Amino acid sequence: MRRYILMMLWLFLAAVATAQPIAFAVHGGAGAVDSARMSPELRLAITVALTEAVQTGYTILEKGGTSLDAVEAAIRLLENSPLFNAGKGAVTTADGRCELDAAIMDGKTGKAGAVAGLHHIKNPITLARLVMDSSKHVLLIGEGAELFGKKMKVEWVNPAYFLEKSELKGAVPEVAQLHDTKFGTVGAVALDQSGNLAAGTSTGGMQGKQYGRVGDVPVIGAGTYARNETVAVSCTGHGEYFIREVVGHELSALMKYKGLSLQQAGDELVMNRLADIGGKGGLISIDKSGNIHMPFNTRAMLRASKDSNGRLYVRLWQ
Repeated sequence: MRRYILMMLWLFLAAVATAQPIAFAVHGGAGAVDSARMSPELRLAITVALTEAVQTGYTILEKGGTSLDAVEAAIRLLENSPLFNAGKGAVTTADGRCELDAAIMDGKTGKAGAVAGLHHIKNPITLARLVMDSSKHVLLIGEGAELFGKKMKVEWVNPAYFLEKSELKGAVPEVAQLHDTKFGTVGAVALDQSGNLAAGTSTGGMQGKQYGRVGDVPVIGAGTYARNETVAVSCTGHGEYFIREVVGHELSALMKYKGLSLQQAGDELVMNRLADIGGKGGLISIDKSGNIHMPFNTRAMLRASKDSNGRLYVRLWQ
């Protein structure tokens, strides 16, 4: 009997030791956000929204859901909030309209979906997922992307939806200032119980951008990238620089070919390579072991994570 008990205990401990970790992280943009100029009410609202998003994604993972499902669900929440520069809270172009981009990538298969230049799609991340899952393509833009959205029966809204931020009432001017001083984006990265990584990103772009401008978010390998053998990454910042440095793919390459750790690779890209050419922003990342790293070279990056031990981390500044 004693031998049986010891054997069962050993099997239990072995199972625990080899259990696949899960991890999840989200961001709500990076930029020159001054803590002294943000009201306690807005700070609390952002913290609550980030916490809800990371808890939503993590709960899906805990229940055995896929990294892709967790990423999409969390980003939809952030897109539906007027607090962030994506979906509902998108900033305007130089001619006063909202133009949205999004992307998602599956680390297991290498498949990806992206959309750009949207004006009527409530949740661009869902349309990006459909491009990946229900089309032969990777990137759809403008009217063609929206027609595909109609075919897929995604929720369609009047462009005025993205300009109405009445839920914030008196805080609207403060949120407008917040968006004006950061390169806003939302994103999520996940590692699920099957060891699969996924990344997704969604944005309204840069305040006052030229109509038709596309940043790094829907450029697979620049603002969004995931590979099971290395990392899942979602970027936020001045997109032109992230495209030039192909930050998402380069992070994976530094880990794969140079043997750098997640932290070493992330810091090299954000603190050195981007900084050296004037690129401002940051990224969130998770590696295949569940390690999380969220470096940034701006004054602030709105971010939250939950690791394999269930430890919750939420920060707006350092």
